[in-house]
Amino acid sequence: MKTKLVTPEGYKKLKDEHDHLWFEKRPEITKIVSWAASLGDRSENADYTYNKRLLRQIDRRVRYLRKLLPELKVVHYAPEQEGKVFFGAWVEIENEAGDTKRFRIVGPEEIYGDQKDCISIDSPMARALLKKEVDDVCTVTTPAGTRDWYINHIEYRQAFKQA
Repeated sequence: MKTKLVTPEGYKKLKDEHDHLWFEKRPEITKIVSWAASLGDRSENADYTYNKRLLRQIDRRVRYLRKLLPELKVVHYAPEQEGKVFFGAWVEIENEAGDTKRFRIVGPEEIYGDQKDCISIDSPMARALLKKEVDDVCTVTTPAGTRDWYINHIEYRQAFKQA
């Protein structure tokens, strides 16, 4: 089961997606479908068929978001988090070979789309890093095997901190 945590930015992005689909995109597509339906024969009407399918996709996503948003728990920054890896942290890690990775630990709903530098709190890497400090070693077990990673840096960016 997925964790129902989300950063404030992630929640806003999901809410904005819902609002865009419901208040802008859906009315626009509904007008096209109505216009295409008024032309008569729908069986060979590409505008009608394509936009009707698009409307179903929009409705499916809106239903999903309406069910999801109330279930999410928005996790705000807390000063007690400083110095340790918790939800919302930016972490830089390094392995024995000198390979480094930098990412933010976020909710599973936030890792899709343009989020290339985020990992889910449910991932083996994030679970192994939780509550660790700089210079700690964490062992991550994945299907590819077990690796040790050293924590170089932990950061909670100011822009994400709540005033």
